[in-house]
Amino acid sequence: MSKAERQIDDLYAEDPIRADAEVFGRHTDVSRRGFLGGAGLAAMSAAVGGTIVHQANMPAGLIPAALAQETKAPAAPAPAASGPQKLNFPGKNPNLVVLGEKPLVAETPEYLLDDDTTPTDKFFIRHNGTPPQAPSDLDSWKLTIDGEVNKPIEITLGELKKRAPAKTYRMVLECGGNGRSFFTPTARGNQWTNGGAGCAEWTGIPLATLLRAAGVKQSAVYTSNYGADLHLSGDMKREVISRGVPIAKAMNEYSLLVWAMNGKPLENVHGGPLRLIHPGYPGSTSHKWLTKITLRNKVHDGQGMLGTNYRVAIKPMMPGGKADDSNFRILESMPVRSIITSPQNGHRLAAGTRELRLRGAAWSGEPEVRRVDLSTDFGATWQPTRLANPRNRYDWRRWTATLKLPSDGYYEVWTRATDSSGRSQPHVAGAWNPQGYGANPMHRIAVLVG
Repeated sequence: MSKAERQIDDLYAEDPIRADAEVFGRHTDVSRRGFLGGAGLAAMSAAVGGTIVHQANMPAGLIPAALAQETKAPAAPAPAASGPQKLNFPGKNPNLVVLGEKPLVAETPEYLLDDDTTPTDKFFIRHNGTPPQAPSDLDSWKLTIDGEVNKPIEITLGELKKRAPAKTYRMVLECGGNGRSFFTPTARGNQWTNGGAGCAEWTGIPLATLLRAAGVKQSAVYTSNYGADLHLSGDMKREVISRGVPIAKAMNEYSLLVWAMNGKPLENVHGGPLRLIHPGYPGSTSHKWLTKITLRNKVHDGQGMLGTNYRVAIKPMMPGGKADDSNFRILESMPVRSIITSPQNGHRLAAGTRELRLRGAAWSGEPEVRRVDLSTDFGATWQPTRLANPRNRYDWRRWTATLKLPSDGYYEVWTRATDSSGRSQPHVAGAWNPQGYGANPMHRIAVLVG
């Protein structure tokens, strides 16, 4: 990331109106309600490379998509470099962006999520500790089910595969912190944009199949999950992460014990040979390198379940303020989100082009996606997209659209999804919280014609 990018981002975060005056030499005219005018418009048009077609609707304080940084700095110090640090990992697409190195965290730029099914090489990476070594015999991997059950079970992966017919569903897996970089002020953690998500084909059996065999007691309230990864300190006694879900979610037919991804054995980097998938919930509940599930008679209190970890504020809190743990609830259903996957931000079209074809994806947590709309005039008007039918529950909705372009110049395309509960993506990330969960502002790209 360049110094200039960091400075303009900081300046706009601190005082967007002052930033307009300093960066583009424009003053806010109350009669124009803070919109562009005069020399400021000319300066901004020059900065983005062309006349801003719907300039009358562009509010002061908005950093144009053509200038906005694509990825913020990693939470941990990284080697000095110009631009995002690209991933260098065997079998993974080299255009994934590294957000953290210890543990390894890498996100997928929106334009790489253009496939109906996200290829494994393009799928994001989120580790919390050091992954274990994969056993030479994957089928010998063992899983234990215990706690509030009538009959504890210990089963190998080989036996699990024979326990019931395998199910394959295409479902979104999303990191709980996806979108964190959009919060102002900056929240703690890896600075995800929209790339902490992917939609793969997962193969396994419903967790409910094994839980029923174990006999879930009426006293069971919550699951607690445990994996074989090692704490970064190297201390084998320290817990890396141990989260869980309500029993009702665990019994959902789409909550799977997974051993294959996109038709191949689950890779170690993605939690192989065995992991959980709890679609619609934060990815941290979809435990990797799974070794044990203990049913508890109370809400689980493991690592990643307390304080502000994977929790959002019940009552709005002052951005940047001190958190009161009693004002936080566990993040369960993920918020609605949509992205533009084609074209890429900064796309250029030949002079005289009057149509723009777009593709993208939308997804939500427990509610379903009902519609996706696009705007090219900074949200003044919206046009519906064509939504493809999902393959199954928790699949994302692929969408397409063709927009008319009235003239050459600079355009911003904004995408806004709405779920079945009537909730839509906001213009900017709201409901600030110290760990940065739930940020789902509209995605936008810049397009220049001519």
